[in-house]
Amino acid sequence: MSLLLNTNNLSKSFTYKNLFKNLTFSVYMHDRIGLIGPNGSGKSTLLKILAGLEASDEGEVITKRSLKTVYIPQNMFYESQSIKDVLLHSLKDENLGEYDKNLLVDKWLNKVGFKDPMVDASKLSGGWQKRLSIAEAIIQSPDLLLLDEPTNHLDLESLLWLEKFLQKKGLNFILVSHDRYFLQNVCNKIIEISKVYPDDIFVSKGSYLDFLKRRDDFLQGQIQQEKSLSSKARRESEWLKQGVKARTTKSRSRIDEAYEIFEQLSNLKKRNENKKTKIDFISTDRGTKKLITLKSVSKSINGKELFKNLSFILSPKTRIGLIGPNGCGKTTLLKLIADEITPDSGTIKKADNLKIVYFDQHRIKLDDNLTLKEALCPSGEFVTFQNKKIHVNSWCQRFLFSKDTLGSKIKKLSGGERARISIAHLLLKPADILLLDEPTNDLDIQTLDALEESLLEFDGAIMLITHDRFLIDRVCNSIISLENKDQISIFSDYAQFEASKKKVVNSKKEKSKRKKIDSNIKKLTYAEKKEHKEIENNIPKLEKQVANLNTLLTQRDVMENKDRLEEVCRELAVLENEIEILYIRWDELDRKA
Repeated sequence: MSLLLNTNNLSKSFTYKNLFKNLTFSVYMHDRIGLIGPNGSGKSTLLKILAGLEASDEGEVITKRSLKTVYIPQNMFYESQSIKDVLLHSLKDENLGEYDKNLLVDKWLNKVGFKDPMVDASKLSGGWQKRLSIAEAIIQSPDLLLLDEPTNHLDLESLLWLEKFLQKKGLNFILVSHDRYFLQNVCNKIIEISKVYPDDIFVSKGSYLDFLKRRDDFLQGQIQQEKSLSSKARRESEWLKQGVKARTTKSRSRIDEAYEIFEQLSNLKKRNENKKTKIDFISTDRGTKKLITLKSVSKSINGKELFKNLSFILSPKTRIGLIGPNGCGKTTLLKLIADEITPDSGTIKKADNLKIVYFDQHRIKLDDNLTLKEALCPSGEFVTFQNKKIHVNSWCQRFLFSKDTLGSKIKKLSGGERARISIAHLLLKPADILLLDEPTNDLDIQTLDALEESLLEFDGAIMLITHDRFLIDRVCNSIISLENKDQISIFSDYAQFEASKKKVVNSKKEKSKRKKIDSNIKKLTYAEKKEHKEIENNIPKLEKQVANLNTLLTQRDVMENKDRLEEVCRELAVLENEIEILYIRWDELDRKA
């Protein structure tokens, strides 16, 4: 197994916070790592350190010689230029001719789903910008890909595309994500950074479900260890209380050992504290059975019809998940119910004095210069929650903030910590209906669990837009798909929705297959047939040479000889480029045939 990089005792702190200390782990070829942990534990910072964009306070990152790493941040911002120019610019340092660069760019634009290479990159939606950033990274042939929250702000269609893409490609990657289905489907190793572990880190080979079992076994063992150590500490404490005379007859080593036991026990207790975000939505407990009734509602925006003749009823304990690609009208539907806009036709009938709380995906705009205290408790020292006054110290701890950090600035907080502030604001409003537009972005898995529990316990109605399939499965008791404006579909759960999608895909494949059989096939010329055959014969030979060179890279005499190592790497790069060009030409001929 070829080693790509090794971290040795990495530590990082900011002014108010120690992120992690003495992190040590290794990354090998074929590793597809999911990096998880509580908000503010330093996941994004760790990726930047591995990418060489930020320095650690202590420790080092040791990489394989000439390791090529490409980092994709959470948010991409493109200037006004064509998507083709974006990819061509990413190849500026590659040893390729202009013709080969253009071939490579066209190939990758096609692979990630772009049909027009002249589309303005700055005008792409979040999902398509993510696709472009993936293509921009992979076209450089990295040895290791680093992705920070790649699923954030993606619609379900883009998320499923990314999932399949990462499953198919033989990539080595480390990605930060809180999407549990995504982690299960694309990763073969999970690394969690958390203070609950002795070395701030837990590494588990296998799937996310394997990780959950191993982590539970480890934490249960740690609890048993605390119980055992508590008994031992009690005995030592009683012995120490016997007085100076009794202790002087004992060895000094036992006294030292006793204090060491007390320290170990104190550390274990801190690690075993199971801190959870407390999320309790306040319902009005009204008895009305029909909160909102939509009948034959239609809506268009800027001449584009989003949906028509949409009808359903929201009652207490109704929990609807809205599914569909970006731009299909999910957010528009929530705004209609929240009275922010009006329907083109149809009626929306509401119960008297209905209380609706709307969580916007863009969240409350927090001033970066506010302190955490000012953001959590803008009215002073207390908030009023469930008719009780709660001091800001207790309110901040409810959302896993230490009271020692109340003076820290918002700009110092992670995305997940900001998200928890937004949820804190949301909880202060009593509601009959919760309208939640992408509430899970940036939340860690621990907070997601708490959010799910609270939504299940909420007595009112919920309409939820999210790409988190685990959340939809666990919380929603019906799903409305807005994918087809002419035929709005309602499903009982995500599995039923997924099954219907497969039927549509299989039907399209069958039609496409019949169409190909019926169409006139363009024949290859004699010269093209000959070229096609030669390419098929040459590719396996070149791939065998690549395999031999990769074997050389693992040999000690080559790794320790700088000149020989560089020579092998150059040969490898030339061969891989040659194979890539042959595949592109073979694909052209194959499609023509």
